[in-house]
Amino acid sequence: MAGVRAVHHLNCGSFRFGLVTHVVVCETDDGVVMVDAGIGSADIESPSALGKAALVLGPALERNETALMQLQGLGYSASDVRHIICTHLDYDHISGARDFPDALVHVTADEHAVASTRPSFTAKLRYRKHHLPLDMRVKTYEGEGEPFLGFSVSYQVAGLNDFMLVPMRGHTLGHAGVAIRAGERGWLFHAGDAFYHRSSIGAGPSPRGLRPRALRVLESMLAADSKRIDINHARLYELAHSQQIGVEVFCSHDRAALRELQTRQ
Repeated sequence: MAGVRAVHHLNCGSFRFGLVTHVVVCETDDGVVMVDAGIGSADIESPSALGKAALVLGPALERNETALMQLQGLGYSASDVRHIICTHLDYDHISGARDFPDALVHVTADEHAVASTRPSFTAKLRYRKHHLPLDMRVKTYEGEGEPFLGFSVSYQVAGLNDFMLVPMRGHTLGHAGVAIRAGERGWLFHAGDAFYHRSSIGAGPSPRGLRPRALRVLESMLAADSKRIDINHARLYELAHSQQIGVEVFCSHDRAALRELQTRQ
């Protein structure tokens, strides 16, 4: 069973409009555990494989932003990564998994099913066959689960005492948040793409100008179930402001929030 010794907050994929891809790397007693994997080496070498839809937001595709290169900078090799816990399987969250072939990938069963079968036109645009870890070891989660941090359903990640997968349908049909028990820091909650800016959950000042509206429009456009956006925002607002629990809540694409966490890590 793994206990978290150290946490690193990495940007594993920049985009235009100041967006980032926030990957959490945890050093544990059982090797490295990652929450999401960012954009991987293969897609940076061959951007056309991403498809035109994926390039609309202008990914920077910088090799030095891959999780692999940043982990090597921390003194780790690809084989040290034992687990990758996915909030969902959009390319900017799963592409980097290919750089860690020895890892066990954890994802909700709903997300894995939709991404594997790609039953609709939008699913075919969203999920790329070469991104899916179908030749990797995969553990999926479904069923009753257990209540956790006010959520009605959650799953303890197999083999890891300090990690919980929390379904949060909305951005995708199988989207989830990931809770990390990080020693003295308490619980961290990576909300994936359940929101795009911390102001959505009252965790920071609203950005000026058109940016907040543009981010909200983008969030709605990319959501598989847009009716869940406000519900998820409200639940995460409660979690972020709870005086009893004390949870650090953050999302995947907020650059300012990532920088704050990096200064404290």
